[in-house]
Amino acid sequence: MDFLTLFAIYVVVVLTCIVLVCKYSGQQQSPFSMLLNSVVKVVAPITPKCLQRFSQWVLHRLFHQRNNMFIYLHILLETVVYAEFTYEVFGFCREMGASLTSLSVPYILLVVKNFFFYLCVKRDPGTVTKKKVAAQLHVYPYDGKLFHPGVSCQTCHLAKPARSKHCRVCNRCVQRFDHHCVWVNNCIGLKNTRYFLLYLFSLCAMAGDIALLTGDMLLHVVLWSGLLRASYVDDHGQQQPTGPLFVIQHLFLTFPRIVFMLGFLVFVFFLLAGYVLFHSYLALVNQTSNEWYKSRGYVCQHCHPTTTPDPLCSPAPDHSKRHYYSRGLLKNLGEIFFPPQAVKKKDN
Repeated sequence: MDFLTLFAIYVVVVLTCIVLVCKYSGQQQSPFSMLLNSVVKVVAPITPKCLQRFSQWVLHRLFHQRNNMFIYLHILLETVVYAEFTYEVFGFCREMGASLTSLSVPYILLVVKNFFFYLCVKRDPGTVTKKKVAAQLHVYPYDGKLFHPGVSCQTCHLAKPARSKHCRVCNRCVQRFDHHCVWVNNCIGLKNTRYFLLYLFSLCAMAGDIALLTGDMLLHVVLWSGLLRASYVDDHGQQQPTGPLFVIQHLFLTFPRIVFMLGFLVFVFFLLAGYVLFHSYLALVNQTSNEWYKSRGYVCQHCHPTTTPDPLCSPAPDHSKRHYYSRGLLKNLGEIFFPPQAVKKKDN
């Protein structure tokens, strides 16, 4: 049962990393940065300068510049999963009487997912430009808390509309900025949040459906083979009844690729499900990831609790509302799928 122990350790380590990422995301000082700095200090004296420069260049290209590396990785992982599903699971399911309709669902979801994935990659997220900025300033009001009037982007040298942010990776300001997604190599903003949400839902459904079909196939194999009623001889020569752990090990040895694929899909499904729920919550309350992170440790740059509010924070926001931009459930969802248009106000 050694493989089960190793797999359990692997799952615990991955889940711990996810919890730490969620806890310390958005903070400059975190265990990850301190650990990385410590490793760099230890390794730097024995690492050739050329290798140090190359590693820094690779990290900069991967995480600080736009590139298609994660898109290619996304396509590779998807190809491997579907190749294994088509080559082995599909045939086993057909032999067990599964209908073509149920087996075609993953391929339909693949087409739907790729459609929204393409839109996420190619569509403009809502770039703030010199030509449109005058109209874009009127799309959202300033809340006087996270966003203030009269503030300009130090990089673009343009006035910053409310809810916008400059993306260092794309080198542009984006309306209703949510985050920069490396998997689609694009920012998620005002004009493509709807596509991103639908992409997440279809990807999560795709992983869940393939996992259900694969798990159903393995369950039928166990029931038809009678493994649950069988017995085996242990190391001491004693006859022992088979249990769940024995069955899992037998399946792993008999169908190693299928079991590994199933474990990967289950892990990805729960990871995606949590991410989908988080973004669904943000959509329902009309908040972005950027605003959520900022609001956790927000301190007004102009006002202090013990002093008189600065005039730059006017007009005074409605602090009785926890979510300043929320206009009700239906209107919030409508704003996601039908983004407000930038209309320049006419001068009287």
